[in-house]
Order: sequence, then C-alpha cells, then structure tokens
Amino acid sequence: MEFTHLDSRGNIAMVDVSAKPGTLRTAEASGYILMQPETIALLSHDGLPKGNVLTTAKLAGILAAKNTAHLIPLCHQLNLCLVDIVFDIKDDRIAITATVKTKESTGVEMEALTAVSIAALTIYDMCKAVDKYMEIASITLQKKTGGKSTNPVEYRPKTSILVLSDSIASGQAVDRSGRLLREGFESAGCHIGEVRVIADNKDEINAVIDEWVTTGIELIITTGGTGLGPRDVTVDVLNPKFSRKLPGIEQALLHWGQGKTTTAMLSRLVAGMVGSTMVICLPGSSGAAKDALEVLVPTIFHAFSMIKGEGHSC
Repeated sequence: MEFTHLDSRGNIAMVDVSAKPGTLRTAEASGYILMQPETIALLSHDGLPKGNVLTTAKLAGILAAKNTAHLIPLCHQLNLCLVDIVFDIKDDRIAITATVKTKESTGVEMEALTAVSIAALTIYDMCKAVDKYMEIASITLQKKTGGKSTNPVEYRPKTSILVLSDSIASGQAVDRSGRLLREGFESAGCHIGEVRVIADNKDEINAVIDEWVTTGIELIITTGGTGLGPRDVTVDVLNPKFSRKLPGIEQALLHWGQGKTTTAMLSRLVAGMVGSTMVICLPGSSGAAKDALEVLVPTIFHAFSMIKGEGHSC
C-alpha cells in the first residue's frame, strides 16, 4: 500500500491516490504462532479459561483490518469488500491466513498484515495463562492483485500521437496534450514513432491515419476535435473507418472524466480498430490527456496479445 511520502519540505504526508482508478484489489497475508502441544490440545477442545480462542481471534482480526487506518497513521481509510481469516491447527503452531478485498484506488496489503498480526496477538492473549513460551513469527505478505501489480504485460505497442488543432497547427497556441501523452506512453515503455500536429481537416486526418496504419503503427492516440464545434471533425472522420468499436474504453474514459468534471459529458471521444491498429480519440485538453493516461496505462497493453491472437491475459 502507498501510504506515505516526503513532501518538498521533507515533511511526512499521505500519498495522493485520487488520480488512480478504483479497481478490485486483493491481498493475502500469513503468519503463525508457536505453542506448546498441550496448549494446542486445550485450544482444540475449548479448554482454555477465556473461552473460544479462534472465534475471538477471527473477529479481532476482521475488526483490525477494518480499522487499519486508525492504527497506522498514514494509511488510507478504505471500504473493504471482504475480510476472511483462516486458521490451520498443527502440532506445535497455529497458522493464520488473512484475505482482504477492496474496490478502492490503493491496495489492501496493510489491512491483510494487520489482520494476521492482531489475530495472532489475540491468540497469545487468550492462551498466555497456560503457555509462557508462545512465539509469533513469519508475518508475511503472500500475494496481492489489482492495480499495476496485476498481470504485468511486457509488450508495448508501436505508438504515434496525432494532435488536431487549427490554432496549434498555425502556431497560435502551444501543444500541451500531445506532449503529455508522449511523456506518459514513453514512461510506460512505448516506442513513440511520431507526434504530429495538423489542422482540423477531414482529408488530412484520413491521410495520416491511413499512413500510420499502413506503416504498422499499432496504437494511435488522437487529441482534439472531439467537441461540438463546427471544426470538431475527428469523430466524424474516424467512426466510418472503424471495423470494430471499443465501447469499454470509451465508457471507462468518460466515467473517469465525469468523476472530475461534469463537462466531460460533452466530449465525443471514441475508440476502435482500423484494421489491426487501435485508435483512441481523446479531447484536446491537458486534463483529458492526464485522465487518459491514468485509465489506459498499463491496462490497455493487455489488448495487444488478443489482437495478435494470443488469447486473453489471465
């Protein structure tokens, strides 16, 4: 979990995760508590003076996971979908496994580790009257899924970026969205073939898209020309060229944008396939470019194994 960093003055602060989309995230942690065999026998037969040890420990672990943000100062407070704790009784120890799930924008590994820790401490507390030699050990994160850690894809598509703007093409304005997209996809490992700026002209748009598809560009990102103005023609040009639409990408981008600004509903962004090239048309603002990077990277890279006929990533 990303829970702390140093700001520009060296002060401790929470990590800002507001730009990260919420996804299903899981974490599994484990540990164990060593005990005398006699204590194990008493525990197994509810023979300890404080009552049912494992039921109490499970409830304590669940409660601890739900309150991790109150125990560890800079953790984010998360809505948890599931906390489950399983005990495995062995001859000389009780193994503890905690599984936690959320649909938030940061992970739940600290919640899983806290659940194991507090469950183990509860067992210790309930058994300490009869066992002076207990030892809590090996509290470890076993696995986590969700966010960028899930199903990492090494392949990066050949990418080009098309900036559509009369004012930028004429030198009356400065390109910001194209630069942001280039930096974002380059940082993600993509080879950027070209960032080209052209006016909002149907013939020029058609010519550039056809050129890049023919030369093997696998991912084309356009920025600009998706609004409602008379010169906003990007969507009108590209819709007839799509052999397949990609409504999931469109919905994800619109949903994320509308979560930040209501005017995102006025954008006509589209996504689809032109032959074997994926084309995603974005609004021309720098905010839309930043939003697109947050949504698309790295998730969009999973698509290219499917395009190549290699099946779905698991």
